[in-house]
Amino acid sequence: MQYRTLGGRGPTVSVLGFGAMTLAPNVYAYVDEREAAETLQAALDAGITFIDTADIYGAGYSESMIGRVLRGRREEFVLATKFGGNQDKERRLVPGLGRPEYVRTAIDASLGRLGTDHVDLYYLHRLDPSTPVEDTVGALAELIQAGKIGHIGLSEVSAQTIRRACAVHQVTAVQTEYSLFNRAPEQEVLPVCAELGVGFVAYSPLGRGLLGGAIRGQGELGPRDWRRGNPRFQEGNLDHNVALADSVATLAAEQDLTVAQLALAWLTHQNAVPIPGTSRVANVRANAAAGDVTLDKEVLLRLEELVPPGAAAGAQGDAAYLGNIDR
Repeated sequence: MQYRTLGGRGPTVSVLGFGAMTLAPNVYAYVDEREAAETLQAALDAGITFIDTADIYGAGYSESMIGRVLRGRREEFVLATKFGGNQDKERRLVPGLGRPEYVRTAIDASLGRLGTDHVDLYYLHRLDPSTPVEDTVGALAELIQAGKIGHIGLSEVSAQTIRRACAVHQVTAVQTEYSLFNRAPEQEVLPVCAELGVGFVAYSPLGRGLLGGAIRGQGELGPRDWRRGNPRFQEGNLDHNVALADSVATLAAEQDLTVAQLALAWLTHQNAVPIPGTSRVANVRANAAAGDVTLDKEVLLRLEELVPPGAAAGAQGDAAYLGNIDR
């Protein structure tokens, strides 16, 4: 496993992290609690030192599991969690979750579930439309002074918001969806992160599972799997995207890699830290192997030819999902 420092001045993490949304039940499919716990342990054993979760994953379930399972190994990993992503019945962001008073309440609740006195990286999950980002970042800076968090993060924010936030306090990491199937961050967000010394964390690095190799059609999605409503998984779009993934798989096989390993290794070459999620031990071990992969220029160029920006069919999410993202 290779390691890097987030933003050049943040914590040192494995180039491949672990996204813990998949530990929460009914996000993608049924989760076996025992296997999920074994997967967390296997991630650390494989050299993954960056665990990412959020207070809304399973209404706190993911945080509680991490706290319970990894309590005796807290010093072995960098712990990140998020706040401020709650939605109402119409799937609109609940206003006010970026206000300083809420920030202070949210961190205490997360620390209790995680069973620790601090988190290393604390993200604003989604920009609060009712609160200036400067106010939220100011409150996060106070949490650093109080010793409750080590570093500040933002998720799914625009380049302009990153600049405004960094004017108040240095932001250590920005987390955004980024994969061979979603290249949007390359337009503005990645350049401003490089300019301001902000690390970049890629969630859904396997195209929400399309680059994992197992999805061939909607039949692979459980009845409660939220991806059934995602544009990339709709009829027509899904067939196109599976064909794209197959082309990547062919190139991966030539390199003696799985399609997931090649997709993850590509991200590490973009100076991103991908955080794939899984609830299976075999998958986390296979993913971790991508942290040792170095791709030559020819392979990188062939990937660009196979999956250029905009090649995947379907938007990142439906209208409600996109409405909660700062652009």
